[in-house]
Amino acid sequence: MSAEKNNKQGQQLLLTNPATLDSHIDEDDIEETSPWKDTCKHLKKNRFAITGFLIILFFVLFGLLAPLLTSYSYQGQDLANRLQPPSSEHWFGTDDVGRDIFTRIAYGARVSLQVGFFAVTGALVFGTLLGMIAGYFGRWIDTIISRIFDILLAFPSILLAIAVVAILGASLQNALIAIAIINIPIFGRIVRSKVISLREEEFIMAARAQGMKNGRIIFHHILPNSAAPIIVQATLGFGTAILDAAALGFLGLGAQPPTPEWGAMLAGSRDFIQLAPWTLIFPGISIMLVVLGFNLIGDGLRDALDPKMKN
Repeated sequence: MSAEKNNKQGQQLLLTNPATLDSHIDEDDIEETSPWKDTCKHLKKNRFAITGFLIILFFVLFGLLAPLLTSYSYQGQDLANRLQPPSSEHWFGTDDVGRDIFTRIAYGARVSLQVGFFAVTGALVFGTLLGMIAGYFGRWIDTIISRIFDILLAFPSILLAIAVVAILGASLQNALIAIAIINIPIFGRIVRSKVISLREEEFIMAARAQGMKNGRIIFHHILPNSAAPIIVQATLGFGTAILDAAALGFLGLGAQPPTPEWGAMLAGSRDFIQLAPWTLIFPGISIMLVVLGFNLIGDGLRDALDPKMKN
């Protein structure tokens, strides 16, 4: 009897005092089970993703600190020093009206990143909303929304953007709207396919059985479980949006002079490729690096969020 009593007391002591348990579980081990912490851990190990992040961080700081990095105005003209090669006075040289290219590249980083952010945000919001409605409710609603997506995707993206800008008028704001419109079906199709695979899952059926409303099911259960592909596409979409904005600017349908947009800078320098190649090289390299940075981050996120890629 005394042995049984001692065993019971020992078990009660272990239950009331967890610190006495011989366990190796600590807070760090528990925190690592979080999917977002696990994603960050994998991203830190991905050298390409880190490289992409550093590239984007550089251009963000480059644009924000533009007034401190240069004493020139991005629209100030100096015809006496037009088409000057790179020098200690003008690091990237000057363009055909004597404007400092380094200054215009710095301020152009603001324009390009803003276009990418707002265009992708607009496409993400509307595309995600339409994709969730189509995938969750199905039937005639899905048919109508899916046919709209098909019509938009039937046109080459740049031609559709040109058509939208031609209707609305050439400006940076209208180019932003056009870029958002051509990206809406991309987000919508991704979200729709994800929602269709989730709507018959057991936890969704349990939520319905408990009387939960459709809106709460969509935003509290389906949307969080669809976040991974949305985040990856949004990251990749940044690079595509900046490239589309540069293309529209090159065609004269985006930012209008004297706004320092990289695509418009390329368009203005095409007549001086042999005479002053630096007017073309530096805007082109800037576009390439920013798009490369977002693509590297997107690839890293895809690998970190996909369990198959982790294995």
